[in-house]
Amino acid sequence: NGELHLGHALSALVGYEQARAAGGRFLLRMEDIDAARTRPEFVAGIFEDLRWLGLDWEEPVLFQSSRMPAYRSAAQRLQGLLYPCFAARSEMEVAVRRGERDPDGAPLYPGLWKGRPQRDIDDARAAGRRPAWRIDMAAALRAAAAILRGRPLAFVELDPGGAPQRVEARPERWGDAVVVRKDVPTSYHLAVVVDDAWQGVTHVTRGRDLYAATDLHRLLQVLLGLPEPVYRHHRLIEDSDGRKLSKGARDTSLRSLRERGVGADEIRRRVGVA
Repeated sequence: NGELHLGHALSALVGYEQARAAGGRFLLRMEDIDAARTRPEFVAGIFEDLRWLGLDWEEPVLFQSSRMPAYRSAAQRLQGLLYPCFAARSEMEVAVRRGERDPDGAPLYPGLWKGRPQRDIDDARAAGRRPAWRIDMAAALRAAAAILRGRPLAFVELDPGGAPQRVEARPERWGDAVVVRKDVPTSYHLAVVVDDAWQGVTHVTRGRDLYAATDLHRLLQVLLGLPEPVYRHHRLIEDSDGRKLSKGARDTSLRSLRERGVGADEIRRRVGVA
């Protein structure tokens, strides 16, 4: 849903080098579930930018927009742990005033629709409102504990030198997170764990900004009976104000740098992967 910047270059290069060092496959996935913001020209630009950096990948590229039936099936397997939530954005102001937030900084869901009687749900549907489906975190943690039989909910994180360490997962920090969005039959969290398993992913390499999301991903993997990959969350590239680069803030794109005559080798030096 936008042009790649230096932060994306770092992530792609770190993942590519890790795959080569392990004798593995480097996979490119188009996480295009947000149909309202996805544009064909951005997809084409991603291919162009990554090839310019000297990367290649296994074909065919997986487009998540083609995988909706798989996500629906996974959500159905979680039934009993999910509940519909019709809360509007304005209703979330309650959480803002309470000051409780999830690891992403978003208002922590205050349970507005948790335990609501069926008549309220029927009335909302009759009014044409569409629900998001949230995970009942307390129930999900109990279910995961029963599956793990005393083993801790945790994941393996590789440090910059490649040494593994077992990290406790704390998905409760996310509260009753959205697992299925109102507009599409999945969320980022559900889609990536389903696709990681389907593609046989053994090592997930991504930015440190997604470190906390791994807590929720491990919970979903346990509940769905999916394999556990190894994770590496690399450093982020920040601007002079200490803010991570983002597409939304229109940080300098790889395309614009290329058009200014900056070479791929210079990009590698700038991101510290020479």
